[in-house]
Amino acid sequence: MALLAAGGIVLATALAIVLMGAGDEPTANGFDGATRPPGMPVSDFALHDEQGELVRSSSSRGKVTVVTFLYTTCKDTCPIVAQQIAGALDRLGHDVPVLAVSVDPANDTPKLAKRFLAVRQLQGRMHFLLGTRAELAPIWVAYGIRPQGNGYEHSSHVVLLDREGRQRVGFPSDRLTPEGLAHDIRRLEAEPSGSPS
Repeated sequence: MALLAAGGIVLATALAIVLMGAGDEPTANGFDGATRPPGMPVSDFALHDEQGELVRSSSSRGKVTVVTFLYTTCKDTCPIVAQQIAGALDRLGHDVPVLAVSVDPANDTPKLAKRFLAVRQLQGRMHFLLGTRAELAPIWVAYGIRPQGNGYEHSSHVVLLDREGRQRVGFPSDRLTPEGLAHDIRRLEAEPSGSPS
């Protein structure tokens, strides 16, 4: 368990360094966000959403997918991230799968998740995925996320998965814009299927 925790810290640190590189201008590879380290393994997961429906990340294969990490009682960062994602979908003119993974399993409930989505008019556009700490922890580690805790704020990132399910682009919340997110979704959608990361 200590080895898993140490590995998660190393991965989180590496991803944080990569994500800090996301700027206001497109990077040399044409993405607005920061590219994730190449060769990251696909990390499939399955969790129940706010409606009790089992949602598998693998069911989004063939589509660019947005993954973010939120909690329902957040008053600052999470509502802004949700609105930025909604703005990106509006700019695209079509929806893509959006998975919001809980970072506060002790307090996030289906009722609160439904309310969070309703207030932001994201019902049917975003799945708010819930679970126990044991169910969520491997996902947090795979994405380099620190959960919400006593005395510290959770890592707030948005990650784009390509059509093969690979982590390709990441945005820290303070660099996320609807325009940048929509731009990078379009770039990933334009890639030939099966292209390497």
